[in-house]
Amino acid sequence: MKLLVTGGAGYVGSVCAAVLAERGHDVVVVDNLSTGNRDAVPPQCTFVEADIKDVAGSVLSESSFDGVMHFAAQSLVGESVVSPDKYWSGNVVTTLSLLEAMRESGTPRLVFSSTAATYGEPERTPITEEMPTAPTNPYGATKLAIDHAITSYASAYGLAATSLRYFNVAGAYGGFGENRVVETHLIPLVLQTALGQREKISVFGSDWPTPDGTAVRDYIHVADLAEAHLLALESSESGHHRIYNLGSGTGFSVNQVIDACTRVTGLPIAVEQAPRRAGDPAVLIASSDKAIAELGWKPKFTDLDVIVSDAWTYLRGLGDTAHAATART
Repeated sequence: MKLLVTGGAGYVGSVCAAVLAERGHDVVVVDNLSTGNRDAVPPQCTFVEADIKDVAGSVLSESSFDGVMHFAAQSLVGESVVSPDKYWSGNVVTTLSLLEAMRESGTPRLVFSSTAATYGEPERTPITEEMPTAPTNPYGATKLAIDHAITSYASAYGLAATSLRYFNVAGAYGGFGENRVVETHLIPLVLQTALGQREKISVFGSDWPTPDGTAVRDYIHVADLAEAHLLALESSESGHHRIYNLGSGTGFSVNQVIDACTRVTGLPIAVEQAPRRAGDPAVLIASSDKAIAELGWKPKFTDLDVIVSDAWTYLRGLGDTAHAATART
């Protein structure tokens, strides 16, 4: 298939673009490099450096595309609170431009990178797709608005669409991993601390109602996530918009993540205790039962040490984690 990957110079987008290219697909990556990296674009892919809202029409009209994977987005929760205009424009307006370009060009399939932030603070876990959506920040609100728009386009214009709501993505695949100027994810932050790039890691709250008192989250390996995107693309149906949660189904506490990073790196990691952050839930774990049943998806790399090890290998630039991951299947 010929596929357009927006945001393909970012973390998840670059991994998905790489896997698509490895499977023999013809991939065009569009990224404005505002947060992505040019060297993260797989060499087998055609690269267009531009904002997708400016070039979606011209790119999709140049030749016949079989589908789009849409990762391009503003994605920092804190920033979305202080600069909501950037998020409503960068996420919603951009995606509406893409949807219109897809409609005009007759591009039939869409896989959208959504988020667990659409659920806000859930009353219980594991979180299922049937639970109420009540985002607590503009980032989650923009992603939910896009989901609503996609549903209407599928119903009115026959778009075959899937939204994938991720929880905490981690790990690395080959030469592709997390490499951002502003890092907010726990595992790379802890590993950067081990490398001495950060003085210490802050633990926000040690009195949560969890086994060790620290918050519990669900971590999904980026290679498993990429596989879910391919399955979603291949099984999409005209006129239907499906929504799936994606996670490992297992929760790990902040302390467990730090312990795993210590084991994998063999290095001391300085930790400081800090107060809870407002709005942080104690536990966030995904139910991926629907994706498993309907897509035939099953996460393979659920061991926390494996996830951390692949992230560590990428961070240190020590070889190809894709081979290591393949060996464990």
